[in-house]
Amino acid sequence: MGLLTQLVRGLVRGADRLSPFTSKRGPRSHNKGRGAKKLGVLTRNKKFLLVKEMVPEFVVPDLTGFKLRPYVSYRAPEGSEPPVTAKQLFDQLVAPRIEKDVKDGTFDPNNLEKYGFEPTQEGKLFQLFPKNYVR
Repeated sequence: MGLLTQLVRGLVRGADRLSPFTSKRGPRSHNKGRGAKKLGVLTRNKKFLLVKEMVPEFVVPDLTGFKLRPYVSYRAPEGSEPPVTAKQLFDQLVAPRIEKDVKDGTFDPNNLEKYGFEPTQEGKLFQLFPKNYVR
């Protein structure tokens, strides 16, 4: 019976070692942190040396005079534009290109893929409806 008890005890202790190591399980000095990048190196006598090449440099554009704000309130009014229909989308994007090609004499009815026409929608991740197009 002692052998079986020792095996079970070993399995339980092994399972405990597989649980995630957090700051609650380590000594007081253990601080796991949150994944921040180190800005330097520690020397042998535990002194920290800052390395300027390791400090991230954020490039922020100059936004003086920029009218838009980075936050949109939930109280903002709804958009005034009605949703775009398939006919409106065709008239705005494809029809002018087809008319231009007809006038130039380069229109080919067998090559409609040039204008975005796809004969079948099967196997597509998104079906091409007007709501999928960026305005």
